[in-house]
Amino acid sequence: EVQLVESGGGLVQTGGSLRLSCAVSGFTFDDYAIGWFRQAPGKEREGVSCIEGSDGTTYYADSVKGRFTISTDNAKNRVYLQMNSLKPEETAVYYCAARPRRGWATAEEHCTYFVSGLYSPDYWGQGTQVTVSS
Repeated sequence: EVQLVESGGGLVQTGGSLRLSCAVSGFTFDDYAIGWFRQAPGKEREGVSCIEGSDGTTYYADSVKGRFTISTDNAKNRVYLQMNSLKPEETAVYYCAARPRRGWATAEEHCTYFVSGLYSPDYWGQGTQVTVSS
């Protein structure tokens, strides 16, 4: 059974940092991309970042480049999202999601399309709330 379990959310002040964790199980990590997405109240879900299990290729939405870092642990059981310099408008429920790489897309293309919404996830976690106070 595929499982994605997020943790690490909480309340932080503007400019602060949080590290989210996504525990993954039930699939071969090297065959998948893991992405982080977020959804604020009343807004559409947006992609934040992605990492390819096969080669570690990463992708970031423009809004978080230079502030967020996605990574995995050595055992590839967890995917982390280090979030620095957080802004109030980044208050949202953060989700991790997984999608196997299929077809012709390169690792970079797959991650890019995954975060941009062109490719849909096969699996979702339950989400973790991040609140950034002003």
